[in-house]
This record gives sequence, structure tokens and C-alpha cells, in this order.
Amino acid sequence: MMLVDSLAGLPWLLLDDALKSWLREDVGRGDQTTLGLGVQSWSEGVWLAKAPGIIAGLPVAARLFYWIDPRVEFLPQVPEGGAVTAGQVVALVQGPTTALLMGERVALNIVMRLSGIATLTRQYVERLQGTGVQVVDTRKTTPGLRLLEKYAIRVGGGMNHRLGLDDAVLVKENHIAAAGGIRQAVAAIRQHTPHPLGLEIEVEHLDQIPEALACEPQRILLDNMTPEQLQQAVQLIRQSHPHVKIEASGNVTLDNLPAIAATGVDYIATSAPITQARWLDLSMRIKGTIRPSENLA
Repeated sequence: MMLVDSLAGLPWLLLDDALKSWLREDVGRGDQTTLGLGVQSWSEGVWLAKAPGIIAGLPVAARLFYWIDPRVEFLPQVPEGGAVTAGQVVALVQGPTTALLMGERVALNIVMRLSGIATLTRQYVERLQGTGVQVVDTRKTTPGLRLLEKYAIRVGGGMNHRLGLDDAVLVKENHIAAAGGIRQAVAAIRQHTPHPLGLEIEVEHLDQIPEALACEPQRILLDNMTPEQLQQAVQLIRQSHPHVKIEASGNVTLDNLPAIAATGVDYIATSAPITQARWLDLSMRIKGTIRPSENLA
């Protein structure tokens, strides 16, 4: 299992309202098809992978079914972060047939989305295996899905950058432009920022590095530089500030990952595992009644 056990990183206090709203969006005033069937039985639904990939989001699916009907049992057949092949059983869902039918689409959608992100993240992580460089995500996320999309990054083996603007100070090009320079931006921010927050400064040109280092940041972000420029920047930073962590971002692809890692950076930040991930195709099949209607009470 790539992630920690259980639900670390999934704060239901923050997520439950969103999960309920997604169910309300789909169910509306009632699932007319399912209610029209009038079935009063318990069934088992089998979740199948239709393509190979990394599974993420099973605890979220279980929680979604809980909000439909707490009697539903969601039984994963692979660990969170586990690899699956096409045709493999991912999970079993047992409970009132109406609950399985009503919750199917929303639960599958979330797991397919998160599994797609975890699958592509794993490819990035594996491409960097042995380099010591770590893949880091960005704030380019789907509104309303950030916590879950960043969770999927971790399931795939990547690291999270900031969850939001309140997590850390990252002085980017527009902050620098608004303040009139790196020093001015940092000086102004330090007058108002809570002390424990770390400082990262983005630079786009080699001649910005001395000014950025003079501000004593914990991390330097090298944005949109060529591998040759990155290597020069890393050497310049390491010579005087070996403790400063170095992050590269901009135009990162699976193909150029090794070249970027070879420059000596500590992290490579990319939005690709979220913005370019394809959903991992999954389906659910009802496999018949497992409990007669008289036992539903």
C-alpha cells in the first residue's frame, strides 16, 4: 500500500458536506428509475476494472454509500494504492438494492477520477526512481475537489505542495511585480505573515537568484528554465546556501523528467498528474439478490 493505513489525509469533517451535495445533485427528488422498480431486496454489486491502473478513493466510495444508506457494506478487494489489471475485481458492495443503484454513479465517478490521478502520478514517480528527486503537485486542481485530488497524488506516491494559500508563503512573479521587486515583496509579507509559515521564492532568471537568497528563504522555485539553466541555478544556490531546497517547475513532462532530475534539484513540481490524467474506467455489475425482502426490516 502506497499510502498510510485507513483514512489519513481524508478529513470527513471537511468532506462530508461535499459528498452529500454530490449525491443530492444526482439523486435530486428521487431516483425515479430505481424507485419505480419497487425492489425490496439486498444485492451485491461487483466493481470491475476495465483498464490497468492504480486504485484511489475507495474510502470515499464507502463514505458515499454510507450517506445513501448506512447498512451498505463496501468491501475493497484491492488495497488503496494497489495496482489492478483489466477485468480485476476492485470492490464488492453489499446492501439494499436501491442504495446500490442510487449511489453507483457518484461513487464510481469519484474513484475513477482519483484513480486516474494516482495512475499518472505513479508513472511520474517511477520515472524518477533512484534519483532522490520527488514529484510535487500544484494548486491547479478542480474547484471543490482539491482535497481529494491531492489525496490521490499521495496515493500515487507523489507529494503535496500547498493545499491552499494559507499553508505557506510562495512569492511568485506577480507578487514581485506588484511589490516592485523580490526584496520589497518579502519585506512587506514578513510584516504580516504568521512566523511559522515557510518562505519560498519563485525566480524565472538566473540574475534573480542572489536577491532571492538574500531574503533567506527555505525554498527556491526555478520556473520555466531549461535543464542547462537549472543546472547553473542549482550550482549557484548550493555554493552559498546548501540548506535551501530547490524546486523546478514549468513544462514538465514524463519525457523530460530525467533531464530535470539530473540538474540536482530536490523537487519537481507539476500539475500534469491532475490536469492531464485520464479517468480509470471502472464499472459495477449487480450480481443478484443476496438477501430476501422479508429480512430488510
